[in-house]
Amino acid sequence: MAITVISCTLRVGQILLGGLAFVFREWRTLQLVVSVPFLVFFFSSRWLVESARWLIVNNKPEEGLEALRKVAYTNGMQNAGDALTMEGLRSSMQDELEAAQTKVTIWDLFHTSSLRKRTCILLFVRFAITIPFYGIMVNLQHFGSNIFLFQTVFGVLTAIVQCLPLLVQNHMGRRTTQTLFTFLVGLSVLVNTFVPQEMQTLRVALASVGISCAAASVTTFCVQLVELIPTVLRARALGLDTVATRCGAMMAPLLMMLMAYISILPWIIYGVLPIIAGLAVLFLPETRNLPLLDTIHDMKNK
Repeated sequence: MAITVISCTLRVGQILLGGLAFVFREWRTLQLVVSVPFLVFFFSSRWLVESARWLIVNNKPEEGLEALRKVAYTNGMQNAGDALTMEGLRSSMQDELEAAQTKVTIWDLFHTSSLRKRTCILLFVRFAITIPFYGIMVNLQHFGSNIFLFQTVFGVLTAIVQCLPLLVQNHMGRRTTQTLFTFLVGLSVLVNTFVPQEMQTLRVALASVGISCAAASVTTFCVQLVELIPTVLRARALGLDTVATRCGAMMAPLLMMLMAYISILPWIIYGVLPIIAGLAVLFLPETRNLPLLDTIHDMKNK
């Protein structure tokens, strides 16, 4: 639920971007307006709290215990806070604390065959679903003249559809949900490729389905990554995930250069990539109703 809510806030930013771009037509002014809020976010970061789970498995039990006590106090469980002791913590997380003695690096994501497989598939899936999302977003002029309105409408639609994975994946599982949404992305883009330019209403409707399903697919992907990667490596995996996302965002507009050879080739690539990604997801294990992995050793026990 937390991942879904956070994903929806991205769409709020997308909606605001459409309105701001309509008001501030000069791109330098627009860039300044959307950048200033980051100063506020920077100064507010001092109130963010670290994950107690992450602190414990990264060999910082004292800080993790203090974080747990703060959580207990915030939740109105003062007595529970007093009951939290280092002895109890070490007893309940003995295996995790022992495993934390071994320092991990980003290369540990590729050290074992199971982790390497998960990491490579996850990075490819993230790359493949990012390309059609940005491919549609940066080519709104192909669907009509009012790009400001489309930006806002797409933001509203994606915010609504992004809530669907919360319901679907709890019934159908993570893999099936991810495959479903990525397939819908690819199919909507491929069908739209062969719709005549004169049929603007149908083209906009298909583009709306594509970009909404791409956003929903991102939500499901974030859940999968958290549940497939152990806690000690999760932050590093998220870093690689960001790299894969930026690579997809860079490739999306560059692929439009292929129109010089075949006009529909970029759109075919936008459609085929998420379908391949949907098939690749089937090679990942299902994680619904399973406990989170804390250490690499936990993976060996699965």
